[in-house]
Amino acid sequence: MPTYQYQCSACEHEFEKYQSFSEDPILVCPSCNKKKVSKLISGGAGVVFKGGGFYETDYNRGKGSEYSKKVEAEKGKGSNAKESASDKKPKASPDKSTKAS
Repeated sequence: MPTYQYQCSACEHEFEKYQSFSEDPILVCPSCNKKKVSKLISGGAGVVFKGGGFYETDYNRGKGSEYSKKVEAEKGKGSNAKESASDKKPKASPDKSTKAS
C-alpha cells in the first residue's frame, strides 16, 4: 500500500496517509476540518519485486554493486579464455620437402 501526501489549501497543513489503492482520497483536513484537501504529486519510490520469479538482473545496479563486480569478473574471464585458446594453436612446422640436399 502506498503512502499519499495531502495538503489543505485553506490552512496549508501537509500530511501523509497510508492508504490502499481502492480507498477514496481524503477530502477533509484533519487540522481545520475544511473540505480543501488535495492530493500532492510526489516522485515516489522505485518498485521492488520480491519473491520467486524475479531475476537479480531485473534491477538497475550501479557499478559498485556486488552483482556488477561479479559480471565484470565473468566478462574478464571470458575474454582471457578466448585469448588463451588462440595462443594454444599449434605452430606450423617447416616443410621438410623444401630442404636442399
